[in-house]
Amino acid sequence: MNLEEKKKITLSLIETFNKASRVALDLREAGLKKEIKSDNTPVSNGDIEVNKILTRKIQEITPNIAVVSEESANHKMDSDLNNFWLIDPIDGTRDYINNRDEFTLNAALILDKKPAIGIITVPAKKRVFYSYGLSHSYELIDNQEISLINKKKDLNEYTAVSYSNVLKPEILEIHKKYKISSFQKMKSSLKFCVIAAGEFDMYVAEPRACEWDIAAGHAILEHSGGKVTDFNYNEILYGKPEFKNPSLILKSKNIL
Repeated sequence: MNLEEKKKITLSLIETFNKASRVALDLREAGLKKEIKSDNTPVSNGDIEVNKILTRKIQEITPNIAVVSEESANHKMDSDLNNFWLIDPIDGTRDYINNRDEFTLNAALILDKKPAIGIITVPAKKRVFYSYGLSHSYELIDNQEISLINKKKDLNEYTAVSYSNVLKPEILEIHKKYKISSFQKMKSSLKFCVIAAGEFDMYVAEPRACEWDIAAGHAILEHSGGKVTDFNYNEILYGKPEFKNPSLILKSKNIL
């Protein structure tokens, strides 16, 4: 699939993501119906409805590519996926349910086990991010496509986002190595977006969550000039058993 094909697919999905974002907010305003899944994580009717909207459009555009979603059983037992979509209809469901504003909608196209397209919207913050190739990573601001490739901070200090307010020693050691001066707790794939946008510089996490949580952000960050590796600086590939994540180090273009 060439760059123009990936661009066409990406841009054809933006309005669907915006529609799904509006639906997510409207359903929350009306009052969500909530359940606890077998893995003890919450799910709401908002997650399910957004999943339907995104999956339907993606299958319409790319009918011959498998879709793997957090909220669907389809293809989760497949062991030979190389080219497929990964969808997390709402990443940060707890924040979504609890009226916080960091939850995101996510889809990534994986080609040869690597993220080739990433789309993330942050409905409550009215932010839209997408990418479809190296140096083609953008934020849509007031309907203007703003390139993330040159987004850098003017300050000479480096800051991180983290999953928790309390960091483990091995994570603090990595922060120290890269001269991180401070960190801020942040949930959801918004972490990838703010690093791609040059607003923060690093995120470090031990193995947790699943591939659909990180794939879209991975594409957006790497296509902006940043880097995503595991703790041993190995490349992250997709379609692993049970779609489990390894350890993660996200670095902005500022510190590469």
